[in-house]
Amino acid sequence: MQKTVVEIAGVKMDLCRLDTLVVGSGAAGLNAADRLAAHGIRDIAVLTEGLDRGTSRNTGSDKQTYYKLNMSGASPDSARSMAETLFAGGAVHGDIALVQAALSPLCFAHLVDIGVPFPHNEYGEYIGYRTDHDDTTRATSAGPLTSQRMVECLEREVRRRNVPILERMQAVALIPAGPPDARRIAGLLALDLADRRVPRFVLFQCERILWAAGGPAGLYADSVYPPSQSGATGIALEAGAPARNLTEWQYGIASTRFRWNLSGTYQQVLPRYVSTALDGSDEREFLYEYFETDADALGAVFLKGYQWPFDPAKLGVGGSSIVDFAVFRESRERGRRVFLDYRSNPRGVTLPLSAVGIGAEAHAYLARSGAVEGTPFDRLLRMNPDAVDLYASHGIDLARDLLEIAVCAQHCNGGLAGDLWWHSPLRGLYPVGEAAGSFGIHRPGGSALNETQAGSRRAAQHIALQGPARLPDAESFLDEALPVVRRRLSAVSAMMTPELPGDLRLPPGPFRRRLQRRMSDAAGFMRNPEDIRSARDACREELSDPATGQRVGDPGQIPLALGNLDLLIAQYACLSAMLDAAGQDIGSRGSWLALDAQGDRSCAGIRYRLAAPDSGDRIQTCSLTFPAAVPSDRLDPVTGDPADRTDFLPETGFSWNPVRPIPPDDSWFETEWARYRSLWSIDAKEDDGTCSSKT
Repeated sequence: MQKTVVEIAGVKMDLCRLDTLVVGSGAAGLNAADRLAAHGIRDIAVLTEGLDRGTSRNTGSDKQTYYKLNMSGASPDSARSMAETLFAGGAVHGDIALVQAALSPLCFAHLVDIGVPFPHNEYGEYIGYRTDHDDTTRATSAGPLTSQRMVECLEREVRRRNVPILERMQAVALIPAGPPDARRIAGLLALDLADRRVPRFVLFQCERILWAAGGPAGLYADSVYPPSQSGATGIALEAGAPARNLTEWQYGIASTRFRWNLSGTYQQVLPRYVSTALDGSDEREFLYEYFETDADALGAVFLKGYQWPFDPAKLGVGGSSIVDFAVFRESRERGRRVFLDYRSNPRGVTLPLSAVGIGAEAHAYLARSGAVEGTPFDRLLRMNPDAVDLYASHGIDLARDLLEIAVCAQHCNGGLAGDLWWHSPLRGLYPVGEAAGSFGIHRPGGSALNETQAGSRRAAQHIALQGPARLPDAESFLDEALPVVRRRLSAVSAMMTPELPGDLRLPPGPFRRRLQRRMSDAAGFMRNPEDIRSARDACREELSDPATGQRVGDPGQIPLALGNLDLLIAQYACLSAMLDAAGQDIGSRGSWLALDAQGDRSCAGIRYRLAAPDSGDRIQTCSLTFPAAVPSDRLDPVTGDPADRTDFLPETGFSWNPVRPIPPDDSWFETEWARYRSLWSIDAKEDDGTCSSKT
């Protein structure tokens, strides 16, 4: 990486020139860097706000799931069978599903080889279990902190390969170049956060960026995402990268004081669901009013273990998603606080637990686990002591404390569009991990972790096939970067204008909380088109001029304010996509319930209609077009020159295209071998046995 100092738009900043930049340091980003180095692409770097900040480092569940091809037992499996399961999720391209499945064993084996402690038996079989949206036993786990174990091992590999990791760097804009019909990546604008009192802009010139910044995690107030993770989908949309399936999110029950997904054993041990008044009084168990019998209610709680995401198809009699609905109604409509209680058994439960009292499926599972006695805490401690220790490490004693919960956003199944090499139509950009829109309506639990490895591995292969980049001269790049730099400088200048009487602008912190609350209220798992439209219009007003929404009082607030701008763009795109989908009259699907007064189904007085079985045969694609940065009437307070317009209000475009099917199985070894040899040299091998590309 070559580093010089340049002056652009009247500001001096560092210019770093390199072959390929990886943005993000989670499981996808670190694997991308590791695979690039293994393939011989050396002039690379990882850019991150902090190695300890991302979703991979800070999330999990009772035993966080990794979804892979079966590697134990007598059940037959194949890459195509796994691809069919992924494809069955709906709104998923078949060729992308096949790549994810085909690379699954390689990616899993690599993680095992570098030290991730996935369990196997004495014969070397990597045993599995059943997860949500899957009837096989492809799921496995390294415990509650599986993704954390992954990034720890991947970071060690990246450092072993001497890949630079640029910490305390915030990506604030992508720099596109070329004509509108052939846009490509030219580089990136970042903020150096080493001294937050005086953040400095830094330019990166590179023609290939692996975008591993995660999903738009900061959009929701009710969220499982770690508070430190916000994502960077908005600035990619701003640069011209299209997105797909932005309507499709996962929502489920999570703890709120310490953000954590309450799936698996946390539900299977049958805790009490209780609510209280805001002051903690009037404690009551509230689930039973939604079920015909107590056993039905407890059976639904048990099923939440592996049917964790809310699903409108599971709102029928005795359905597990009635639990989410009841939690939402108790907290949001009745204004009460909702908790899980592991200290005592639910109403009417007698010991030992019986099939009559809790349902046959729950009893069979708990009996085989040796957990039919004691309290829910006793059962959790017996079945999964790590799940107990996890909360204890965050100051929550489940043997003593109530655990406050809500229905929270957990994962965006949609994201930036890419082809079967994870290559965006914005050439040179490779969205990987949760940033990539490689899933659709629903997906098997744990498949997102497989995606972090398969997508990043595939993107690294594609870059390696191209060989080293050939960057244009720095002066040409600065010409391409100038409009983007001026646009960001003007936005910062507008937000830092002095406070005037009657100023309604909010500081960046309260402003973010407002936009997050707006998203949770209007666009969570229960959606009403009028609420979504109202939220979208409020978002439109704030995007029309950043100076009307946020007030930056000191330079230390600039990073948060620019992060809010990214979230505003992402929020506008998501809300617009949801409105567009409502106009298609799709109905309820995936993890969202479309309220419909004329619907043919109801749950506790709420009417809705399920989507047609073929609703997943099409994929929604969203693209944003932003106005050019032209001078406005406002003067720049530093230079005195006319400042660029600060309006970030885009035009939205939507298309609905048929899914691509899983490609036919017509490969022939001799022809595929010849094709492989034409693409890859089989003579020069890297230290891990991979073949290097021909250049």
